[in-house]
Amino acid sequence: MNLLRKLLFPFAILYGLITSIRNFLFDKGILKSYSFDLPVIAVGNLSVGGTGKTPQIEYLIRLLSDKYKIATLSRGYKRQSKGFILAQANSNAAILGDEPFQFYKKFAAIQVAVDADRKNGIEQLLSLPEKPEVILLDDAFQHRKVKAGFYILLTSYGDLYSDDFMLPTGNLRESRSGAERANVIIVTKCPFNLSLDKQNAIKNRLKVAENQELYFTFIAYEEFIYGENRKINVNEIQSAAKLLVAGIAKPEPFFAYLQDTNDVCLSFPDHHNFTDKDILEIKNLAQNNIIITTEKDYVRLKGSLPSEQLFYLPIQSSFVSGSENFDSVILNYILNN
Repeated sequence: MNLLRKLLFPFAILYGLITSIRNFLFDKGILKSYSFDLPVIAVGNLSVGGTGKTPQIEYLIRLLSDKYKIATLSRGYKRQSKGFILAQANSNAAILGDEPFQFYKKFAAIQVAVDADRKNGIEQLLSLPEKPEVILLDDAFQHRKVKAGFYILLTSYGDLYSDDFMLPTGNLRESRSGAERANVIIVTKCPFNLSLDKQNAIKNRLKVAENQELYFTFIAYEEFIYGENRKINVNEIQSAAKLLVAGIAKPEPFFAYLQDTNDVCLSFPDHHNFTDKDILEIKNLAQNNIIITTEKDYVRLKGSLPSEQLFYLPIQSSFVSGSENFDSVILNYILNN
């Protein structure tokens, strides 16, 4: 695979040129960006997948939903529907996509919508009888047709965009210079005890501008796994026989947190739509043991596997330091817009 990526280097140069021209046209106003008269916060990345957008969106929901009417707007990756859809009681992961459906199930007080055309999606949200006061755009850093008021750029500790290259040789969707659009850069999936020296070294590698703020977060796992009707302390099942199932971009930390010596780990592609064959494989491997999956996989597997066996492990984004300052930056932006 590495050799193939190197062979595709000329295509990476071409792809980088195309995306740079596109960004130039938006920057100069030749291609039009649309702004809206309410706070719009975009969360995204420069690379493909695996930077922790979902827990970061959930962090913002927890921060803001007690103070404002919040709406999330996502593309709804791999959903089996088209156009604008507002989550309702009959919605499911197939209609909304796994991550938006997860937002809908966890946060009853917010509006959850999907639309590949973010401009149309925002217009539809603003036409609702109870329109939102703040909109969170999920995975919209490259969606230049909408000009958000505030941009949060995520990059993984083990895969910094400063060390990456354009697709298909690397994993970047656009040039590293795209980071200049960010108001805040967050390095995700860090060690929880990341030292100041290492933080400063990363800041230098990312070439963070004076007008940008840099934060570091780590993934915090909850103490319990959750099923349809009960929860179990992780310590109680750590040594128990179990099957671990993940359909996420980088499942290794999830497996490492739960896995015991004889546990089986079953990995699928990110946003995988589980087939009947997949379900049969999971059942055969699990036998009568419990099955633990990620929260976004759970919303797609629920109903296809025995409820008494199926559990998920929630995660949250936690700041290594500076969470109060980050909260203030976000709240001040909303207050002043």
